[in-house]
Amino acid sequence: MGKSILIVDDSASMRQLVSFALKDAGYDVTAAVHGKDALEKLNSVKAEMVITDLNMPEMDGIELIKQIRMKPGFKFTPVVMLTTESQDSKKQEGKSAGATGWIVKPFTPDQLLGVVRKFVK
Repeated sequence: MGKSILIVDDSASMRQLVSFALKDAGYDVTAAVHGKDALEKLNSVKAEMVITDLNMPEMDGIELIKQIRMKPGFKFTPVVMLTTESQDSKKQEGKSAGATGWIVKPFTPDQLLGVVRKFVK
């Protein structure tokens, strides 16, 4: 069984695209539609990494990262933002919240897997 990754994005097509790339590379994938959904899934799934969008309903990616960092056992889990936002101020906000990395959309599957492989061995 591969390493488990939680992907969080309100776009079904983006969840599908990321999921296909990760599954093809041998990872187990759990998908959530927004931050609150992700936190619920983390109660029952031990993810080795979280990849989240920034702009989502219910709970955005920054707040999700803050909440993940407060969960026992997830303080050091890699969390990568996958978003259209590329401003330095947003990246700094993400880093301050505890983001481990940042990928700007659009991206290629190779870019995504390159980042994932840096954090999940």
